Amino acid sequence: MDKTLQLKAEIRQGTGSRAAEKVRKQGRIPAIIYGHKKEPVAISLDAHDFVEELHHGRRLMDVQLDKKPQKVIVKDVQYDHLGKNVIHADLMRVDVTETVTVTVPIELKGTAKGAEHEGVVEQHCNRLEVQCKVTDIPDSIVISVKDLDVGDTLHARDITLPPGVRLVSDPEMLIVGCSLVAVAKTTEEVEAEAPVAPEVIGEAERAKEKEQEEEESA
Repeated sequence: MDKTLQLKAEIRQGTGSRAAEKVRKQGRIPAIIYGHKKEPVAISLDAHDFVEELHHGRRLMDVQLDKKPQKVIVKDVQYDHLGKNVIHADLMRVDVTETVTVTVPIELKGTAKGAEHEGVVEQHCNRLEVQCKVTDIPDSIVISVKDLDVGDTLHARDITLPPGVRLVSDPEMLIVGCSLVAVAKTTEEVEAEAPVAPEVIGEAERAKEKEQEEEESA
């Protein structure tokens, strides 16, 4: 699948939150292009096209600005306070021959072996930082969990990366594990496991027994 998307960009007039909001109301996303020792340029992109490609994991794009194509990668995307809508994007100019460091989403596949023993898969990290050529940026890192049994874990060092892709994240970083489900006990089970309390004789009972002993000895 071709990971390069062509987007038509427009020069963005004005800066600040008010100008950016005006751009969003036009169905476009404020963005900035920078890098390769060139001046940063404030632009806007079609919101639908840009978001659609993000959802498909596309990172490498061709942006046409003033009819001049510029190859870029998505370095950062900002969302609104609900984490739903894209409100800004940072795009970095790149060359197809250069090596870049990027963050790639992790995708879990399969049913863990431990599921047969009431095990549950817990994902502790959903992204990996890797280094590779621009043209080798993977859409995602696919991890099979089918061999995970209860008590098993996978760290970053255990992940098989695509050819030409090198791990940058901490090799000891925990990615996924399989553990037993904590099942709540019933009231009957809790009472059955509770230790039996020793019998306590009240003060009144002790006094009555003492009185009976004195009467018998008289």
